[in-house]
Amino acid sequence: MIERGLSKQPQASGKEAQHETFAGLDVSVKETSVCIVDETGKICREVKVVSHPDDLIAVLKDPTLRIERIGLEAGPLSQWLFEGLANAGLPAICIETRHTKAFLKAQPNKSDRNDARGIAQMMRVNLYRPVHVKTMTSQKRRALLTARKLLREKALAIENDLRGLLRNFGLKVGVVGAVKFEARICELVKGHFDLSEIVEPLLDARRKLRENFATLHRKLLTIVRNDEVCRRLMTIPGVGPVVALAYTATIDIPQRFRNSKAVGPILGLTPAMNQSGESRRIGCISLCGDGMMRTLLYEAAQVLLANVKKWSWLKAWAMNVAKRRGRQKAIVALSRRLAVIMHRMWVDGTEFRWTRKEITPAA
Repeated sequence: MIERGLSKQPQASGKEAQHETFAGLDVSVKETSVCIVDETGKICREVKVVSHPDDLIAVLKDPTLRIERIGLEAGPLSQWLFEGLANAGLPAICIETRHTKAFLKAQPNKSDRNDARGIAQMMRVNLYRPVHVKTMTSQKRRALLTARKLLREKALAIENDLRGLLRNFGLKVGVVGAVKFEARICELVKGHFDLSEIVEPLLDARRKLRENFATLHRKLLTIVRNDEVCRRLMTIPGVGPVVALAYTATIDIPQRFRNSKAVGPILGLTPAMNQSGESRRIGCISLCGDGMMRTLLYEAAQVLLANVKKWSWLKAWAMNVAKRRGRQKAIVALSRRLAVIMHRMWVDGTEFRWTRKEITPAA
């Protein structure tokens, strides 16, 4: 463990150790700044340790300290560090990033040391917003979805670059699907030896990306096939295996929401309001929360409105919204309602109801 003192604050004595203390962690990739304050806000200890659970536990498990709360900002390492601290029996709390940033902005000088001090004071005065730390199963499912999306985007990027590259020589690919894309490229560069040498490595890279994408997609389908909740969510028109798996990985534990309608604001699908005195402005949706899940819900809403032929009360509701407010706003409203309905179905253990009969008020 690398530990370096950041200040010459005296160590807490045995008498002071009887009081409650609060810790703030400013996490970076290599090192984490730790600040511990007592209930009056006086700094008891400041150190810098390696960003690893074992090193943090060695500092925070000090028997001379009685730590009431440990705050760390949500970030790339927060889930891993939080799990390590929680398993060690430490009262770790993962706090919301935007709220923390607004609090720390009041400090004139920004540094790791000052950020750790600010987080410690937030924990002391109980001025923070906790963030749910997902279970390991949801984290692995999210990693699968992210890797699958990354491979797909890279393959599409190579295809678009190939189209642009050949267009410079008057070779137009035209409208062609993913299956026949490689054959079409080979047909166009036939007879152009120099172009063939340039295009072949790109096609080879695209082919490998597509193969790996198919491997991850089959793994995704296997998980969905063996998951009862995902299969139930897929009874909703427009919701496929990718949307269902992403929803379960994002929500993780449905009981953490007080009601189904609370899912919409968490996913950034409700309008943002700016009110001051007599002024009250309602803008576009807040766009906070999980961007991938929000995009998938938007795509599912588009499919339901445009491609699903079977009529349902949900599609009728969305069509009425489109007549009054326009198609774009109807898709956004339908995205939010899909999130609410999926949560209610998950909690109740029911399947989608195509008619208005026996619909719960929460939906």
